[in-house]
Amino acid sequence: MAKQTAIPCMLMRGGTSKGAFFAFDDLPTDIETRDKVLLAVMGSPDKRQVDGLGGAHSLTTKVAMVRKSQQAGVDLEFLFAQLQPEKNTVDTKPNCGNMLAAVVPFALEKGLLSAQGETTTARVLTLNTGMLADITVQTPDGDVNYEGYARVDGVPNPSAPIQIRFLDTEGSVCGSLLPTGNVKDSFEIAGFGQLDATCIDNGMPIVLVKAEDIKRTAYESVSDLNSDETLKAILENLRLQAGIKMGLGDVKEKNYPKMCLVNAPINGGDIHTRCFIPHVCHEAIGVLAAVTIATACVMEGSVANGLSQTDLTQNPNFTVEHPSGEFTVSLGFDEKGNVNSAALLRTARLLMKGEAMISNKIW
Repeated sequence: MAKQTAIPCMLMRGGTSKGAFFAFDDLPTDIETRDKVLLAVMGSPDKRQVDGLGGAHSLTTKVAMVRKSQQAGVDLEFLFAQLQPEKNTVDTKPNCGNMLAAVVPFALEKGLLSAQGETTTARVLTLNTGMLADITVQTPDGDVNYEGYARVDGVPNPSAPIQIRFLDTEGSVCGSLLPTGNVKDSFEIAGFGQLDATCIDNGMPIVLVKAEDIKRTAYESVSDLNSDETLKAILENLRLQAGIKMGLGDVKEKNYPKMCLVNAPINGGDIHTRCFIPHVCHEAIGVLAAVTIATACVMEGSVANGLSQTDLTQNPNFTVEHPSGEFTVSLGFDEKGNVNSAALLRTARLLMKGEAMISNKIW
């Protein structure tokens, strides 16, 4: 009887996402074979992912691959893969700031990195887009500390804080902050008419639409928006057009650009949002989506500009409201007033370590 193949694996939560973490050296070097293995690990394609580790949701069908870096000034390299419950795709094009939060804890657990003292800071290169970030975790007594009082909306329990400082997010996937060349574009939507949108990439390609322009509020519940087929058809029509104009080509089978409805804040924040990833309404918000949306809000002429009354010259903290609460981004500016850095707080936790078992038919 043929035995299954065991691959060392850790299941980790990073921010509001969850996924399987691997060392590069433990996976096949051939990308086609590696993709088959990752699909098998998650149990895709299958709506319930009953034969894998996936959680039947795009936020829990993610993979991280990590290794020591040989590049000067870089400690770790991280490749993110987005899988889907019902598809056989393994997308390594976009970033994921939530999974990024668990990279340094994983590296310490795996022995790819040594603790530096009470805290450990590592520079991480995200291979998907070339993005750099300095990540600081608590390491008292040389071990990762997961216990603490930091809360992230969308995560039920508090944990130790993890600080992430992004160094170069502009144009992460599209190559420029405003890939269409405009702060605002107008699109013709079949059966609806003209619709203005801001297409922007400051860590995540996003198409922003003012909710009232699409006859919605962005205050609707996630379930209501997920059942709103008319809205989803309009957003997908817009997404397909915007993808081409943003230089991303045909995005029908891609997970980006993400779509976002924006409106004035109602809970003491600076902007209110409902994001789609890209066809399902996010129950919270992605890390880099929050960074990108905050950037759009301070750009004169964008569809989001004017909805926020925050004076970032007095307070660099910008709070993005979402269905589960809020997400605060601390923006940095250059001498011309343009956003040139972003810092934020996340949490992470090791959920399981062991081996993922792969059926021999995969090979």
